[in-house]
Amino acid sequence: MDNLLGEARERSDEELLALSVSHPSLFALLVRKYEEPFLRKARGIVLDPQEAEDVVQEAFTKIYLNAGKFKVVEGAQFSSWGYRILINTALTHYAKRKKEWGREAQLDEEIWALIPDRNLRQFEKKELEDVVASVLSRMPAAMARALASFFIDGRTQEEIAQAEGLSVGAVKTRVHRAKAEFKRIYETITTK
Repeated sequence: MDNLLGEARERSDEELLALSVSHPSLFALLVRKYEEPFLRKARGIVLDPQEAEDVVQEAFTKIYLNAGKFKVVEGAQFSSWGYRILINTALTHYAKRKKEWGREAQLDEEIWALIPDRNLRQFEKKELEDVVASVLSRMPAAMARALASFFIDGRTQEEIAQAEGLSVGAVKTRVHRAKAEFKRIYETITTK
């Protein structure tokens, strides 16, 4: 076993994850490597050190239990997959806390950018869809169309430009301004 641990230290995170399915003790190497960065990220989302530890522990459990589902493909790394699981777990805790306390804690900008995620659980997704629809309905129509086309429909800026009869530069400007307007309106309706 010591020989296996020695050899494992030279392996990539993806290889360690795959090996940990048959040799669970190797997963400890990934935990040691990612525990502190995961804790920092979780604290930034849930804002409570004790809850952050729970989030990280739950995320590592999910990572280990789903290790066999991770597929090595170009551009997909263990770290991005692991962080996605961590962030989704933290956002779930955040949503539960928000419901329990009846108020909203502040999320940092990086996490705010991640919220429109198609992988959110259904109850979170429905709540988010309601908020997004409410904000979009308060925006100027052209800005709302640009945001919905780009972020919800997943259309490229070129496709939007062609559909709207605009230049790509104009679409970029409109999307940028629409994001700022979305944030302004969102903050207005959630602080009432």
